Amino acid sequence: MEKSGLRERKKRERHEALIDATHALVREHGSDGVTVEMICDAVGVSSRTFFNYFESKEHAILGLTEVSVDDTVAATFVAGGPTGRFVDDTVVVLRDLLSAPALSGHRLAAAMELARAEPRLLVRHVAWMEDQRSSFDELLARRRATTGEHVASELVGVVMMSAVRGAFMRWEQRGADGTPADHVEPVLAEIRTLLA
Repeated sequence: MEKSGLRERKKRERHEALIDATHALVREHGSDGVTVEMICDAVGVSSRTFFNYFESKEHAILGLTEVSVDDTVAATFVAGGPTGRFVDDTVVVLRDLLSAPALSGHRLAAAMELARAEPRLLVRHVAWMEDQRSSFDELLARRRATTGEHVASELVGVVMMSAVRGAFMRWEQRGADGTPADHVEPVLAEIRTLLA
């Protein structure tokens, strides 16, 4: 196995271990009874390592990490590509965004269970989704400035974030096989049918 492949696997395993430890500790002590130090002790890492993976304890509970579109994919999209058809190009961006390893089905279910038990976690999740939508809005605005396309960036951002949520739901309902990216096109097809 190449060094980079091994490094990525170890990173993914550490990420999962931090989430699993966080979930176990929160179930036992409640969110307010858990500290970052407790999580780090359970996994055997430093708090610095923890913050390389998560912005906060709440992010670890929810499994939230920074997501971004590949620079090449973003540049191609902003330039009006890859197909020149706005919706198709947006699908390419969403597939790239969702192709990163997601939480496994059981981790996602655990995160949502904990979030339902503590409304402030749901608020944090909504705020994180809004941050993601804002990033997408910026990408759309850059494309509009380059191509002159007249699209309502904010509205498109809302629809695309709904597609992301739908892709995650569909992925989970179908046993969490593959990645949520595999479900973008079917979700968008359902949205088109609803709006037709």
